[in-house]
Amino acid sequence: MGVIEKTRELVLRHGWNATAYQLVNPGITLWFPKDGEAVIGYVRRHHTRVVAGAPVADLDRLPTLVHEWESLSAKSHDRVCYFGAAGRIRELLEGHQGYSTVVLGAQPVWNPQRWAENSSRVPSLRQQFNRARNKGVVVEEWPIERANGNPALHRVLDQWLDTRGLPPLHFLVEPQTLSLLEGRRVFVASVHGEVVGFLVASPIPVRSGWLTEQFVRGWAAPNGTVELMVDFAIRSMAASGSTYVTMGLVPLSSQGAPKPVGNPVWLAWLMAWVRAHGRRFYNFSGLEAFKAKFRPDYWEPIYAISNEPRFSFRTLYAIAAAFTKSPPLVAVAKGMLRALRQEVKWLVKGR
Repeated sequence: MGVIEKTRELVLRHGWNATAYQLVNPGITLWFPKDGEAVIGYVRRHHTRVVAGAPVADLDRLPTLVHEWESLSAKSHDRVCYFGAAGRIRELLEGHQGYSTVVLGAQPVWNPQRWAENSSRVPSLRQQFNRARNKGVVVEEWPIERANGNPALHRVLDQWLDTRGLPPLHFLVEPQTLSLLEGRRVFVASVHGEVVGFLVASPIPVRSGWLTEQFVRGWAAPNGTVELMVDFAIRSMAASGSTYVTMGLVPLSSQGAPKPVGNPVWLAWLMAWVRAHGRRFYNFSGLEAFKAKFRPDYWEPIYAISNEPRFSFRTLYAIAAAFTKSPPLVAVAKGMLRALRQEVKWLVKGR
C-alpha cells in the first residue's frame, strides 16, 4: 500500500478534524509512527513543523502520539504548531504548561438534516437559486471516474485562479485536487452542457460529515451558481445520512470565539490591520459574509496551538509560509504585480 493510500485509509478510520482528508493533497509531508496506525501531515518552515489540523489517530492514543511526535521534532530543533486545531487536540493541549493557544479564525457549521428547511427561510438565498435556475444552471453530482482530471473542470479552475489576488495558495487550501478525487464528492454546475463551476467535498468520517473544500466559479457562471451548487451538495449529503458539514476556515473571523479571545495584543492588532487593509489580496470580510448568508447553525473557533510558552511572530510567519511556499513577503509582492497587470488589462479594454 502506498503512502497516500495508507493515509486515506487512516483518515477514513480516524478522521475527526475538518481538514483530515486534506492530508492526501500534494505538498504535505506525512509522518507515521512505527506501527503505522496513525499519521501526521505537516510542512516544515523556519524550524517550525506546521501540522495540518491534528494527528489522525484513535482518540485514546492521541496523548502518547503527540509526545512521540514532539520529541522527534525537538531532536531537529523544530517547534511544533497545530494549525486548524479544534476539539480533541485543543482539549488535550490547551492550558498545559509550555503551550500557547491563539484563535486565527472560525468555520461555519450546518446539520444537513435541517438544511432544506432553514435555507428555504432565507429570501436572499431563494433569489440567488432562482437567478441561477432562470439562466439555465443545472447542478449534478459527477462520478469520480468522470471528474478525475476532466479538462472542463481544469478550464474552470484556471479561470477562477486567474481572478485571485494572490498567487495560488497551498497547504490547507490546495487548489490542485482534480487528480486526487478518490473518496471525495464532486458537484458540477453547467449551462446548456457547458461546465461553469464545481464544488469538491472531502469527508470528515468520524463526524459523519463533509468539508466543502472548494467551490469554484468560471467566467461564464451566472449569479447564484455557487449558491445553487452549495444547496444541491448539502441536500445530497443530507440524503446520504450526513449530520455535519462545514465550509471551512474563514481566516481572521471572530465568529464563535470565546470572550475574551486571549490573543496577544500584537497579534490582535495585526489581524485587525490585515482584515482592514488586505482586501486587494484576500477579501476576508467578503468570504465571511458569503458563508454567513447561508445561516450557519453555529461557528467553530479555529486555533493554532504551539509548543512554546508565548505564541511568537516566528510561528505566525511559519504558518503564513506554509500556505505560500515562497516567503510570504514575496507572495505579497507577486500579488501586487498581478493586481497591477489586471488593472492595466481593464484600462486597455476600457479604451
